[in-house]
Amino acid sequence: MNDEQTADLDVAHEGTTTILTIRRPWARNALDTTTARALGRAFRAFEADEGAKVAVLTGSDGADYEAWATGPDGPTGPLLSKPVIAAIAGHACAGGLGLALRCDLRIVDETAVFGVFSRRWGVPMSDGTTVRLPRLIGLSRALDLMLTARPVAAAEAVDIGLANRLVPTGTALREAVALADRIAGFPEIAMLSDRAATYGGLDQPFAEALAAETRLAEAAKREEAAPGAARFAAGAGRHGEIDPF
Repeated sequence: MNDEQTADLDVAHEGTTTILTIRRPWARNALDTTTARALGRAFRAFEADEGAKVAVLTGSDGADYEAWATGPDGPTGPLLSKPVIAAIAGHACAGGLGLALRCDLRIVDETAVFGVFSRRWGVPMSDGTTVRLPRLIGLSRALDLMLTARPVAAAEAVDIGLANRLVPTGTALREAVALADRIAGFPEIAMLSDRAATYGGLDQPFAEALAAETRLAEAAKREEAAPGAARFAAGAGRHGEIDPF
């Protein structure tokens, strides 16, 4: 593991997984400007590192994502080309919700709570939440959260699609890293092209989205599809077995 620490952000590398840990428990892991910029740099370094396949974002000591900085280094930053998984314990609310929504997947333990609690204080969402939340859980459910400021516990978050996995208390990071390892084990070109087509299709007319999917799939078909088909023909992955690659 090659670790480094910048401001209140730890960056660790476990194989092909980059783990980004906010360490500001005295501020409920709220980001100040310095740490927000450090997070932005860490995301850009992950993006540029060819050996890094998946990132995991979490908070230290089981602390929550209470309020995050906005701007290019916070929740409103651009979509990365590689997957990011959030490991969440405690509260992910206001800007913390925004950053969790920036991730592809959200692993929550039994203490996790989501909410747009900034509604109570007259603070508007300016971190991408109003754009990402309805796309993720639907307009009606998104409005329920944004208009009422009610808390959404971990089990409900999974039920409505706000979170992807519910795990026992204290295991969110471990399970997120295990999932990252699993994702990184798949042939990368096809995985990334499908991810890009899925995100891109949200903003395109149907016919254009289909054309983009075809275009993005070309490299994977050239470089990965034939070997994969050969493994399948040889018996790998049959009868529900997992192909170890």
